[in-house]
Amino acid sequence: MRRGWREVWLERSWLLLLSERCAGNGLSGRSILDIGFGFRQRHEKRSTGLSWYPVRPGSVPIHPSATTHCPVAFKTINPTDGTLLRRYPFISPIALDDALATARAAQFAWRRVPAEERAARVTALAEHLRSRIRRLAEVMAIEMGKPLGEAAAEIEKCASGCEFYGARGPGFLADQVVETESHKSYVTFQPLGLVLAIMPWNFPFWQVMRASVPALIAGNGVLLKHAPNVPMCALELAALFRDAGFPDGIFTNLFIDVATTGALIRDARVQAVTLTGSTRAGREVAALAGSRIKSCVLELGGSDPYVVLEDAELPRTVEACVTGRMINGGQSCIAAKRMIVHEAVADGFTEAVVERMAAVRVGDPMAEMTDVGPLAREDLRDNLAAQVARSIEAGAKCLLGGEVPDVPGWYYPATVLTEVGPGMPAWDEELFGPVACIIRAGSEEDALRIANDTAYGLGAAVFTRDLERGERIARTELEAGSCFVNDFVKSDPRLPFGGVKSSGFGRELSEFGMREFVNVKTVRVER
Repeated sequence: MRRGWREVWLERSWLLLLSERCAGNGLSGRSILDIGFGFRQRHEKRSTGLSWYPVRPGSVPIHPSATTHCPVAFKTINPTDGTLLRRYPFISPIALDDALATARAAQFAWRRVPAEERAARVTALAEHLRSRIRRLAEVMAIEMGKPLGEAAAEIEKCASGCEFYGARGPGFLADQVVETESHKSYVTFQPLGLVLAIMPWNFPFWQVMRASVPALIAGNGVLLKHAPNVPMCALELAALFRDAGFPDGIFTNLFIDVATTGALIRDARVQAVTLTGSTRAGREVAALAGSRIKSCVLELGGSDPYVVLEDAELPRTVEACVTGRMINGGQSCIAAKRMIVHEAVADGFTEAVVERMAAVRVGDPMAEMTDVGPLAREDLRDNLAAQVARSIEAGAKCLLGGEVPDVPGWYYPATVLTEVGPGMPAWDEELFGPVACIIRAGSEEDALRIANDTAYGLGAAVFTRDLERGERIARTELEAGSCFVNDFVKSDPRLPFGGVKSSGFGRELSEFGMREFVNVKTVRVER
């Protein structure tokens, strides 16, 4: 059925606006397609499943969540000085509908490609990552302030993860024979369909890779809704998958807002959702997914306790705690948010932490010598500063930093708080930035009570010379999804990763992560 004049006119108005917007930002018409926009060339009419606001002649079609003056949401803003570098318009509802149709068709074909061939594309992806490591690191530095050294390490981790899954993925998906009285019984792992990946800005490549690669090897398709402050990273990711030989539509980047994301979760063409983000966002996504009975994996916030016992080896412990706190400038869900220290070693530990934190070099992320760059957004910096200020007002003692520097950009200094207690943001909330919070404990039992006195349960660590003691605490006492002994918490493709309590549910990575988005199907054959 042919479309009416009104639908055609709306679409052309939208495309004209996009062309004007992109031209104003130095983008060609080809760039519009590269950003993920397209226009509809079919003539049959179909519902997009999304709403339009009423329009009048001379106006443009407006998505319900867009402003009337500028349908632009994704922005590249340099956090070192606040300069707006580029804007990226939302995808139109019609183009989004086409993208979903393309993705669905691509996944229908992809699921029939042998797992070994799918894994070979992932192995090729590792080569493309390494060949672009400098450029991708610079993109992260420009968009979210990650120092070049850390950014390059993130890309290398992505490549290593791809190699791991390329080698081990098909084995994780192999049928498992079960002996029964039937002629044949086995369990097979079949893809679910399209997986919507709602990803954060703090590890803009690694988070996407660790969610997408297992899903793709399993035969699913991936729709990426990245954080709105890292659109360049999102475009680079789409280019990586394309250049590694993945079929068109099997990995699709979408510039969409929160309302459209909710519509996608409800859309019958999307079979599963994975989110890395805040606990509040997790509740909303889980509710939407639950309302449609869809598989969901949530990796949410954390307030990771690092328990330092009286027999800990202090130099090694201090280095691990500060490293764990300052990864990505402290903007990590598994950072060392609370350092809970036995009073017998608290003074020496505190002095050493202050000395080590004072040596951290905060500065331009493009400079090779920088340890910590600016925070990723102005609102994040301001919120962190307010949390620290309220904690100090409530009785915490600031031994280092604690004040916003009078310089351009969204910098915050390495900060150390002591005498932290209940009722303070430093105790009750997640501090997302370079702030070390030191809490004294009178005994092992007291330290573990404090460690578990949180709504979160993502990661935890314990430091002791007694390995049996440390392993017992990690195994049975600490309420978290990952517990490390004598080291800072980090993700590893070989091990499952995820949380408990308000830190989420489900697992990423390893064979456990790969099996989150498959149909664990029983097949039983009788003669």
